[in-house]
Amino acid sequence: MSDWILYLLIGVALAFAISSWWGVRRLRALHIRSTVGGEAIEPELKKQRVAVVLNPVKARAAEARATIQRACLAAGWEDPQFFETTARDPGFSQVRNALEGKPDVVLVGGGDGTVRVVAESLAGTGVAMGLVPLGTGNLLARNLELDVGDLHSSVNTALFGRQRYIDTARMGIENARTGHQSEHVFLVIAGIGMDAEVLADTSDGLKRAVGWLAYTEAGVRHLPGRRKKVSISLDEGPAQVRNIRSVLFANCGLVPGGIDFIPQAMIDDGMLDVVVMSPRSAFGWLLMYVKVMSKHSGKLPIMTVYRSRKIIIECPEPMPTQLDGDTAGEATRVTVQVKPQSLLVRVKGRD
Repeated sequence: MSDWILYLLIGVALAFAISSWWGVRRLRALHIRSTVGGEAIEPELKKQRVAVVLNPVKARAAEARATIQRACLAAGWEDPQFFETTARDPGFSQVRNALEGKPDVVLVGGGDGTVRVVAESLAGTGVAMGLVPLGTGNLLARNLELDVGDLHSSVNTALFGRQRYIDTARMGIENARTGHQSEHVFLVIAGIGMDAEVLADTSDGLKRAVGWLAYTEAGVRHLPGRRKKVSISLDEGPAQVRNIRSVLFANCGLVPGGIDFIPQAMIDDGMLDVVVMSPRSAFGWLLMYVKVMSKHSGKLPIMTVYRSRKIIIECPEPMPTQLDGDTAGEATRVTVQVKPQSLLVRVKGRD
């Protein structure tokens, strides 16, 4: 790579970072859309049995444990039960063990991956999930308008907040080349294509150093690339063939950096917003970026948005997939379906 191309890419990355920072400030002032349409209700429990699924390697895990214990003690409740995740088990057996104690609420202390695993087990049970965000992205917490930087506030909401039902979604992943099949829950945004490539190619060390901005560096490097042919079927309708770089399935639309990527996406409307992105060049990516940041309502042929309850995508060659920021392997077919009002979560009360 010649020096001038390298400098250009660095410049684009810096411009994106600066404009995203500006976007955070602007969107905080202008953001009037609630990601949740329904009204929250009071749990109406004088005493609660609390279980906590905690990722112990997170930087503030010990502080979170102590804060939860103090809050339960001050409320006069039983001691909370803690279940720590491991490298081999990100939370599946832990939440099963937690449910054996018949808790009123299961708190999740960790990043997006831990939240997704716990939600997969809690969906459909009627047991509330409280969020104690300790990760880099904290996507669901941001979309529920929690203050991800205030640990005490998050614990207070998780234990004493109101609650409401939200949608979850499932992605079935099939790889005809390897015979692998799996199905996973996601809560915010899943995808196939370039978005998953970027996630797989982002440095863990850079994420620890600069947080979500680490994805910018990998994203700029992946801007060049060829489009791939896929077939897309919405709600069992006829398949349409498209040349794409990425397809996203959004349960809600706020992403790191304060960017309201899909303003119309709501987490409890029983629908997914499907974003098909097909730019041919860096200029096309720039047009998409301007549209998103400016919230321009005009149509852009290289970025089309559909609303659907079920989506099937088939591709002749395996493409990478991701679920709420975690890579999920390659697929030649994905089936994505929303599960309306399937997860009870704790949220702040409205003023």
